[in-house]
Amino acid sequence: MLYFAYFLLNIFIFFFGVIIGSFLNVIIYRVPKEIPFWQGRSYCVSCGKTIKPYDLIPIISFFILRGRCRNCNNKFSRRYPLVEIITGLIALVLYWNFGISVVSFIYFTVSAILVAISFIDFDTMTIPNGLIITLVIPAMAAVFFVEQTEILSRVIGFLAISLPMFLLTFLIPDCFGGGDIKLIAVCGFILGWQNILLAAFIALILGGTYGVILILKNKNNRKIHIAFGQYICIGVFVAMLYGNIIIDSYLKIFNL
Repeated sequence: MLYFAYFLLNIFIFFFGVIIGSFLNVIIYRVPKEIPFWQGRSYCVSCGKTIKPYDLIPIISFFILRGRCRNCNNKFSRRYPLVEIITGLIALVLYWNFGISVVSFIYFTVSAILVAISFIDFDTMTIPNGLIITLVIPAMAAVFFVEQTEILSRVIGFLAISLPMFLLTFLIPDCFGGGDIKLIAVCGFILGWQNILLAAFIALILGGTYGVILILKNKNNRKIHIAFGQYICIGVFVAMLYGNIIIDSYLKIFNL
């Protein structure tokens, strides 16, 4: 009976994340187009018809309708269930690591914002200031509830990567966007200096690998720009959950 209750709790937490992911889909679509996300009901971007409530059940409605609009039969983006599933899995992973706690809620809020930033940056190569400002709220809450990171470490983390990135833009114009710099500054405040270094390292590895692949595919065009914000978000998420474990393991391997 206890295992069944635990299973149901996991299902509930997953679908809570899925519901938040459904809301993130609205943010991802509307914010770059400067459409107020709080106004009006969801509609099909092809025919403009309002989507009925029974067709808005996260994940389930997409598969029941076979990924198509009930009115015009045009395809919905597969991204919609993808974002919902990703957010649901994030909710589960955070629960497995931190239980039902204030820390888990803070980290889930941070993660949800990072998901929105990742997909918007992938689409537009911009990071909306509104989402950066929103990220400041859980960042400030972390000061009071995530006690293992000292305030001095947070302050150093705020500048540890963002300041070099800012200075580097003067030497190599457009190497980093302003949104990337602001994003990693706020995330540095959340994580502290050690974990933001790890997050930046992960981001550089992932972004650098993707950049090399693009260059090899487009040998005639060496001036390729990539959206770096999504890699920062991945690095921050990994460091937020497992940063201390990764750093401690690294130090033990090299007896540091």
